[in-house]
Amino acid sequence: MTSINRTENQSPAGSAGEELRDIAERVLWLSTSIIHHANRIRPNTSGLKVGGHQASCASMVAIMTSLWFEQLQPGDRVSVKPHASPVLHAINYLLGELDEKYLTTLRSFGGLQSYPSRSKDPDTVDYSTGSVGIGATAPIWGAMSRRYVETSFGGAGTGRQYSLVGDAELDEGAVWEAIIDPGVAELGEIVWIVDLNRQSLDRVVPNIAARRLEKMFDAAGWQVITVKFGRLLEDLFARPSGELLRRRILDMPNPEYQRLLRCTADQLRTRLPGDGPEASNISDVIAGVDDTTLVKSIRNLGGHDIDALREAYSNIDDTRPTVIIAYTVKGFGLPTQGHPQNHSSLLTVEEYEELAARLGTDPSSPWGRFPEDTQAGQLCSETAERLRRQPVPATTPPSVPTDIGRTPKGTATTQAALGRVLIDLTREVPDAAKRIITVSPDVSSTTNLGAWVNKVGVWSTDERHNWFADDAETIMHWREKPTGQHMELGIAETNLVGLMGELGATWSRWGEPLFPIGVMYDPFVERALEPWSYGIYAGGQSILVGTPSGITLAAEGGAHQSIKTPSIGLEQPGCITYEPAFAIDVEWTLLASIGRLGRPDGTSAYLRLSTRPVDQTLAAVPDDPAARERRRRQVVAGGYPLIRRDNAVVTIAAMGAVMTEALAAADRLEQIGIIADVLCITSPGQLYRALQARQGHGNAESWILDQLLPADRATPMVTVLDGHPHTFAFLATVNRVASTSLGVSNFGQVGSLDEVYKYHQIDTDSIVGAALDVAGN
Repeated sequence: MTSINRTENQSPAGSAGEELRDIAERVLWLSTSIIHHANRIRPNTSGLKVGGHQASCASMVAIMTSLWFEQLQPGDRVSVKPHASPVLHAINYLLGELDEKYLTTLRSFGGLQSYPSRSKDPDTVDYSTGSVGIGATAPIWGAMSRRYVETSFGGAGTGRQYSLVGDAELDEGAVWEAIIDPGVAELGEIVWIVDLNRQSLDRVVPNIAARRLEKMFDAAGWQVITVKFGRLLEDLFARPSGELLRRRILDMPNPEYQRLLRCTADQLRTRLPGDGPEASNISDVIAGVDDTTLVKSIRNLGGHDIDALREAYSNIDDTRPTVIIAYTVKGFGLPTQGHPQNHSSLLTVEEYEELAARLGTDPSSPWGRFPEDTQAGQLCSETAERLRRQPVPATTPPSVPTDIGRTPKGTATTQAALGRVLIDLTREVPDAAKRIITVSPDVSSTTNLGAWVNKVGVWSTDERHNWFADDAETIMHWREKPTGQHMELGIAETNLVGLMGELGATWSRWGEPLFPIGVMYDPFVERALEPWSYGIYAGGQSILVGTPSGITLAAEGGAHQSIKTPSIGLEQPGCITYEPAFAIDVEWTLLASIGRLGRPDGTSAYLRLSTRPVDQTLAAVPDDPAARERRRRQVVAGGYPLIRRDNAVVTIAAMGAVMTEALAAADRLEQIGIIADVLCITSPGQLYRALQARQGHGNAESWILDQLLPADRATPMVTVLDGHPHTFAFLATVNRVASTSLGVSNFGQVGSLDEVYKYHQIDTDSIVGAALDVAGN
């Protein structure tokens, strides 16, 4: 571990440079003003708090100024901690990338977003951040994605992937899942800079210990560089007994140190020595220091010193991930610096005017750039030119067939169909198959990806010897190479979907679309949902496959039986969800989902699959080509009529694994003179969008409703699925008919499939009973 202690907050001329210090002060002023204007000047008719984080911005000013104006190259990418977004916008403004009109629009409709957003902010944002921890890890997955694109297609180049991380973000467990992943230790382009200001939203964090963090990163194989103190403190440490003062500061609890930042000189002389056996020696160290210098010294941390940061950057070895732990003061340079509740506090008008006077700016005209003939202005121009990126030419994704042409026979599962379709694509459309990347958390074999993994290999930064290649009893071969098309991240679902999001964004970063397909056990989709949703928000398009699913995993018990995931898929923005009942439906929906990836108007998809063997003849796939194509279009649009009989008095709408029970119930009802139509629902989300469009609340096509639920066949309805029943509750509103919704609304039980289905009342008997009730028989 490397420790950088030798510097001061205000670097002398000839070291950091007067112009860089001028820029840092202007960035502090602009970022503070952006928030001040949003809260104190812009009219607020609603009375709701606008908010912003002036203190969180201030602690990052030197770090970000030194990074942008001295270190970054065009190929580098930076993830900015959420609450420092005004600093990013201030820098982009000084570089000429942001029009002045946006500086007054923070958190207003159509203006600068609350947190950095690739898709919604008007200026350059490399990574969308906002949900704590997700932005921190995104550059790790971005690094993997860049390497894959460069190896397989070229054009991604090189470049560091920086994460600017608040120390409180390190509380997130997903952050450490990413840090300790074995593959991450080989990514030398990863650089994290931790803003160690020891504060969270509500308080001073009591137990953030830099040395413990150093050991944790070091144990994970990261290079650790610590930027601690500035020259004022180092001068005190160099005095006789000064090492005792250093140890005292390093050993004291975070809240105690934070309290010192708010002390007068007299209070410091009393508090700083402490009450230990070396207190008198420490008192002697500071006895001859004048009051002004003493107060400045206690705030003299390396994260605000450009020379210290520059030296830290120069020590990055680029052979393994690096973390730079930069000691900072939250709110540095503001009247609120170091206050334990300054996280979202705002400067008063008087404090803002005092800041303007100290920085030599005009509060009535706050948006000034540097004149071009000044040194600072020239540095801004030179930096803008150095960081200018060439436009990324878009590559049109290769076409994906809509139908491979095979009709499955016999008994099969929808989960097995996934692996079969992937293998078919390698034969039918190798150009498209080359862009498929599968990702899984140590469940490749149990989710039927074994044949695919054997075919395409496993991605790794370097080729590795397969020691089981000559073992005849080894069915699944783990051939690791830089061109492998399967990635595995251990049992860490949040890592998996984070990687999926970045793989799904390569079309916009480097112009090369990829087709990421992530596979995990369906019960764990909820664990991964937030980072996956955030990846979609940030422009990453991917396909998430949850399998096996539902209470259909009867013997697995409630711990592994998903209930809410069908409705989650229905509600997820930017995503189309499918739960196919038959293997052919898997093929058609998967091909359609792949065809929507890697393009500006693309969408993600979620497929919910099952391990239940189903008789594929029940699908009754039409032999006539035109009728087959009509069925395919219906499957992709949300559903199709599986049984249509004259004089039907009830409709059974079912989805996924329970289609067998629905068909059996229709047969039983017919035997007692009750004629039932049976609908196979493949996507409740598609149908709901069609219904909204019919009602004038969207722009989706609504033709599927006319084919699936024509008004002239409107009958009372029973809906059934292996999931929460409210997923289908809207179907009855299409034609305003009476309905009963069957599904799973309690935690599961262990048992046979028949026993578990009966317990949750989604068995054949329950469907028959519900149909009789709703039909009035």
